Amino acid sequence: MRTRRDFIERVAACGGSATAAMLALDLLAPAGASPALTLDGSGNGTHVVILGAGVAGLCAAYELGKAGYVCTILEARSRPGGRVWTVRGGDRHVESDGSVQTAAFADGTYLNPGPARVPQHHVTMDYYREFGVAVEQFGNVNMNAYYHSTTAPPDMQRIRMRQAKFAIAGYTAELLAKAVAQDALDAPITSDDKVKLLDFLSTNGGLDAKYDYFNDGSGGYAKLPGVGPGVVADPLDLMPLIRSGFGAFIAPEREIDQQLTMFQPVGGIDALPRAFAARLPGRVRYETAVTEIRKTATGVRIAYTTHGNATAIEAGYCICTIPLPVLRTIPADFSPAFVASMNRVAYMDSAKIGLAFKRRFWEEDDRIMSGISRTDQTITQIWYPSYGYFGRGGVLTAAYATGQAARTIGNLAPPERAALALRQGAAIHPQYPAEYASAFSVAWQKTPYNMGAWVAWSTDTRKNDYPVLSRADGPIYLAGEHMSYINAWQAGALESARDVVRRLHARVRAA
Repeated sequence: MRTRRDFIERVAACGGSATAAMLALDLLAPAGASPALTLDGSGNGTHVVILGAGVAGLCAAYELGKAGYVCTILEARSRPGGRVWTVRGGDRHVESDGSVQTAAFADGTYLNPGPARVPQHHVTMDYYREFGVAVEQFGNVNMNAYYHSTTAPPDMQRIRMRQAKFAIAGYTAELLAKAVAQDALDAPITSDDKVKLLDFLSTNGGLDAKYDYFNDGSGGYAKLPGVGPGVVADPLDLMPLIRSGFGAFIAPEREIDQQLTMFQPVGGIDALPRAFAARLPGRVRYETAVTEIRKTATGVRIAYTTHGNATAIEAGYCICTIPLPVLRTIPADFSPAFVASMNRVAYMDSAKIGLAFKRRFWEEDDRIMSGISRTDQTITQIWYPSYGYFGRGGVLTAAYATGQAARTIGNLAPPERAALALRQGAAIHPQYPAEYASAFSVAWQKTPYNMGAWVAWSTDTRKNDYPVLSRADGPIYLAGEHMSYINAWQAGALESARDVVRRLHARVRAA
C-alpha cells in the first residue's frame, strides 16, 4: 500500500467503506443537504391534479401551491400519508382478504407500520424544520439489544449485540495486525505507517501485546463494575459467531441511511403528512378512488368515485403517486412503452406486527432502552420504542419482516400473526406471555391502495425501465419513492416530488 489509491482499494476489497476512507484522507467532500427548492416565476393558476396524498403528492401540492398553481389531490383513504402511517388506539384496518383489525393500544402508545425512522441527512428533516415538527432521537442501534440465532450453540443463541460486534471486529483486527506485524502484506507500507496502523488496530480492535483479541470490557461484563471492579466476560469465539449468522446482523448498520444518529417525529411518523395537509386546506379530497386516467387535448381527465358517486376532474397536468401495483389495475391512456415498463417493475413484500404489553419488561428486566434486536426467526426484528421511557406499558414492533418472511406472516390471519410473534419473541424475551395485552399487524402486500411496501428495482428494470417511467408521459408525471434512488424512505418520495415540480414548472414557464 504505497499510495493513497492502494489504501482505498484495499479498504474496499476488505469490505470496508471506500467513501469513508476518502473522507478520512480529505479526498471527498461530505454530502450536504438537498438544495432548497426555488421556482422562478409563477404557475399563474395552472391546474394540476395529484393522485395520492402520500408525502410525494402532498409535497408536490405544497411546493406548486407556493408558486401559484392550483392543485387538487385525490386520495382513496380517509387520511393523508399513504404508507407513512401511525396506528393508535381505535384505528381500524381492513386488508385485501377482508380481515379486520381495530387497535387496542393505550393512549400515548402507537405503531408505525410503515416508515418509522429518519436519517439526519435526509430532506425529510428539512421539512420537519420548516413546519416546526418536534423530533427526538430514534434508537436504531443499541448495544444492549439482543442477537438471536436458532442455529447457534445453546449457550450462544441469545447474546447481547456488543458481544458479537466487538468480538467480530476484534478478531478481524487481530488477523490484520498479525499480517502487518509479520510483513505478510503483498505491498509493504513504511515503518512509520506500520507502527501507526498497529497502534490503531490494537486500540480500536481491543488487542493485547501479542495482537490477540481479548475483551477489554467493550464486549460486556459478567458482573458490572460498582463498588468493585466488575468481572469482564470471556470473549465469544469467532467461528461460532460466523456460523450462527450474527455477522450478517451487523450489515444493515453499514448502510448510510441506517447509521447513527437517526430521528423520529414526536408522537408518530404521520406528523409530516399531517403538517403538509394542514397547509393544504380544501385541496385534498379523501375517500376518493381513481377509476380512470385519460389524456385530453388540453391535459388530463381523471375519473373517480367518492362516497359511491362517480365523477371526473380535468386539469392541465397530472402528478401520479399511486404505487405501481395499484396503478397497473387502473384503466389509463399511458403509452405502450410506459405500460410495458410499469408492468415489469416488482415491489417488496413487508409486514410488521405490533404487540402491546402491560409492562415495559425490556427496560425494567433487560435494560434495553430503544434499539433493535435481530433474530433468524420469521419475525426477523424486534424494535423497542424510543419514547415513553419508564411508562407503565408500551408497544413493541415485535416483527418487521420482508420478502419470504413477510409473505409467511401475511398469509396468516391477524390472530395467528400475533401468536407467531408471541411464540418466537418468547425465545428472546420469556416475559412475553405474562405481559401481553393486544396486537395489531399490517402486511403491505395485502393493504388496499398499496399492494406492496416499496419498489424493488432489479439491475435490468433500473437500467431499462426507470428512465422510461421517469419521463413525463404526455401531461402525466410519476412521483413517489419508487421514482428515486432512495427507495422505501420518505426522502425518496420527497426528492421525487421536488424533481417533478421543477420539471413541470419549467415546462409551464416555457409554454
